[in-house]
Amino acid sequence: MNPMENVIIAKTTLNIGVGESGERLSRAINLLESLTGQKPVRTFSKVTNPEFGIRKRQPIACKVTLRGEKANNAIKLVLDGIGNNIRKSQFDDQGNLSFGIAEHIDMPGIKYDPDIGIFGINVNITFEKPGYRIKCRKIQKSRIPARHMVKKDQTIKYMENNFNINIE
Repeated sequence: MNPMENVIIAKTTLNIGVGESGERLSRAINLLESLTGQKPVRTFSKVTNPEFGIRKRQPIACKVTLRGEKANNAIKLVLDGIGNNIRKSQFDDQGNLSFGIAEHIDMPGIKYDPDIGIFGINVNITFEKPGYRIKCRKIQKSRIPARHMVKKDQTIKYMENNFNINIE
């Protein structure tokens, strides 16, 4: 097989949407930092919504982007929390995978801490093939041809082989 056709994980993003700034957001940041060993960044609201008490540019969530071995470890941890079951509809047409875990204490080895509370986590896994750098580089940026894009079936096969997931 051509090595340029191998699917790899580009990045994994863990996101906790709190909906408000303050104490809950700082607890969510502490949780992500303890899970991943990396400092999360805050994400800000784009619009004002008075019904929910949200102002524009108010911090309402936090996220952390993992690459390489840290990404693989985080994926294994979160997949164990949901029982390695993924629906086919959670894969998009570009081959990316998005799913959530309702409570972070469902993950193995994580105990309930009353100082932190319980949070749900959204997980997004982005896949790519070697050579995707040409669409992101600064000089001589170029597009990726359709035949080199990651397909949904390739991503499902990669996840079944490397993470032993069950497709529902």
